[in-house]
Amino acid sequence: MTTEMKDSTQPLFTFGIIADIQYADIDDGFNFKHTRKRYYRNSIRLLRNALERWNTENVKPLFILQLGDIIDGFNKRYNMSDQSLNTVMKEFDSSPAEVHHVWGNHEFYNFSRDTLLRSVLNSSVDFDSGGGLPSTGDIYAYHFSPAPGYRFILLDAYDVSLLGREESSVQYHQAITLLKAHNKNEDLNHPPARGLTRKYFRSLLFCEPRTMEALTGLEKRFVKFNGGFSQDQLDWLEGVLSSADHKLERVTIVSHLPIHPSSTDPICLAWNYDELLTIIQGHKSVVCFMAGHDHDGGFHIDHSGVHHLTLEGVIETPPDSDAFGTVSVYEDRMVLKGYGRTFDRLLMYPC
Repeated sequence: MTTEMKDSTQPLFTFGIIADIQYADIDDGFNFKHTRKRYYRNSIRLLRNALERWNTENVKPLFILQLGDIIDGFNKRYNMSDQSLNTVMKEFDSSPAEVHHVWGNHEFYNFSRDTLLRSVLNSSVDFDSGGGLPSTGDIYAYHFSPAPGYRFILLDAYDVSLLGREESSVQYHQAITLLKAHNKNEDLNHPPARGLTRKYFRSLLFCEPRTMEALTGLEKRFVKFNGGFSQDQLDWLEGVLSSADHKLERVTIVSHLPIHPSSTDPICLAWNYDELLTIIQGHKSVVCFMAGHDHDGGFHIDHSGVHHLTLEGVIETPPDSDAFGTVSVYEDRMVLKGYGRTFDRLLMYPC
């Protein structure tokens, strides 16, 4: 359900958002735990619904944010990765605006990092982005300014990961070392099984950060289908945000993985989410962080006034509903108009 929001003033610009389409030409199935239904073929119809809506809006979106997992990993099993990506991209041909693509875990189930960098999903090459990471060309992160005073930053949440990285790479070594330090399961897609034992409860009054993470379930994030941000990417982000602070810009950061524990199930968090939060909270320019990955969606306003929006996933949206939104940008706020499972949100800028 949504709450109707009306605004009589004209926005400076609007943009569309959609997440976790995960299209595959296969019968409906279930999630990893077999607890939630997934509508693989229907997802293309829901994408079509979103595009039709954006094409008929009075104010056309200036751009679209596609928040990752555009096709499902099952495509790789059936040798349909290229075919399914072509099917989805043909739908995007009817988009009223350019599309900025984020990479998620399902992109890496289907394609290598080198292939993605040369593919239509590398949207950084289509824009005067204002700068990616010049010293590390295989990190997919860039920023762009759609209008004076506003900047959007796309981050690579699988920069440090077992997915899409060669086993000989530094990033893969960092990822496997981190995972094995926290996750003792043979299958690293299963989260660490830290129970809330009486011993842990007794330690609450004197707990160290690692114990607190176990108590709150945050260690569930250490699974193979997540990833993290390298120091190179964090340093680059610091520089972009410092420049935005100086220019008095409003910044929205975009990633496939959420970074605030209150905006998602902990199993969907980026590994080093805390480092991202520390950086963001040190810069007055940031107003919003948008992500996908958690198909239930989520929302939280942190103590700095930054909005953490996790968008509901198309793949787990029933055929009689929708999951997308249009964001109208004003001088003092952003207003999300959600459709279907996606809620309306009023995103006032931090003071």
